[in-house]
Amino acid sequence: MSCPMNNSQDYEQLGAEEGMIYGEYLMLDKILNAQRMLSARSNRPVHDEHLFIVIHQAYELWFKQIIYELDSIRYLFTSSLEESQTLEILKRLQRIVLILKVLVDQVMILETMTPLDFMEFRGYLRPASGFQSMQFRLLENKLGVRKEHRVKYNQDYNVVFGDDKDCINEIEKSETEPALTDVVQKWLERTPGLELDGFNFWGKFKEAVQELLKTDREAAEKETNKRIRAFKLKDLEQREEIYESVFNPDVHQALVHRGERRFSHKALQGSIMITFYRDEPRFSQPHQILSLLMDIDSLITKWRYNHVLMVQRMIGSSQLGTGGSSGYHYLRSTLSDRYKVFVDLFNLSTFLIPRSYIPPLTDDIRSQLSLTWGVKNKRRENGESKNVDSR
Repeated sequence: MSCPMNNSQDYEQLGAEEGMIYGEYLMLDKILNAQRMLSARSNRPVHDEHLFIVIHQAYELWFKQIIYELDSIRYLFTSSLEESQTLEILKRLQRIVLILKVLVDQVMILETMTPLDFMEFRGYLRPASGFQSMQFRLLENKLGVRKEHRVKYNQDYNVVFGDDKDCINEIEKSETEPALTDVVQKWLERTPGLELDGFNFWGKFKEAVQELLKTDREAAEKETNKRIRAFKLKDLEQREEIYESVFNPDVHQALVHRGERRFSHKALQGSIMITFYRDEPRFSQPHQILSLLMDIDSLITKWRYNHVLMVQRMIGSSQLGTGGSSGYHYLRSTLSDRYKVFVDLFNLSTFLIPRSYIPPLTDDIRSQLSLTWGVKNKRRENGESKNVDSR
């Protein structure tokens, strides 16, 4: 992340640009003259090609803004988070969510073009393809879409982006640097209350689940209706397997290897704890962050879905895409959970328990939560005695 200019540099820059008017500041001469209609080379320019170009240029501008926000958010997550920085992360995540909502709705404008209108100039597009959008690939990589989770198509960047070495280097760099999901996981792993020698939320949560399952089993076994009793016991067995998958680190890791989970075991613990205690003042903002991360995943999925429907409407299900992909069928395959980087957050409700079973917070953890996120209690470091309640 580049450093801001100092005050003297700011004033020098402002002085150099003094007298600049609106169009000059926004460089509108470049933007408004960047619509090159290939159909205009013939004697029959296609009216809707102009809309097609403007829509996709607008997408690329918004992609640039999302990437700009993502880079700043990733930087903030890697620093020592203070309350003011958490608010800034929330603001920037909300901005990304609102931009994505605009992108989802923007598809409707493109749909005012009919399939016959598109066919009039589609031939000019080959071999260009939306798959060649460097910024969308960067956006996905910076969020945390892994190469191994992608649908196998044109993985060779030299084929996709030709001889643009700068583009290829930029994408390869984005695949190696920490993505948003990586820094979020590191942040979740520092959730106060996970320490084994402290509140030990995970141990208390496991005890609460065992008590809940025991109570439910006793109730099921008392059921006199055999059919209902069998159903309840089967349901209980499935729930036990689910909780085993979250409490057993080996099972969790196996699910990660299969791509069904993405978070580290410790990060999953932190996200569950935040979800349970979201009404606590110190967990309110972290819970909002988790909700916004799910919104981002949801909106990108909606955008993909709208795009799939539009492609099917424009070229059908059997024709190849302009870049040589399988078109509709390829795009439809990107709607699966493999492209959700925060799929673990969507599945948190699987591990919820009734409020009455949620372990109560001790005085010690309440005190710890009043400090900076991820920083240990100073009294704890000094070895001072504390009043710790037991469940």
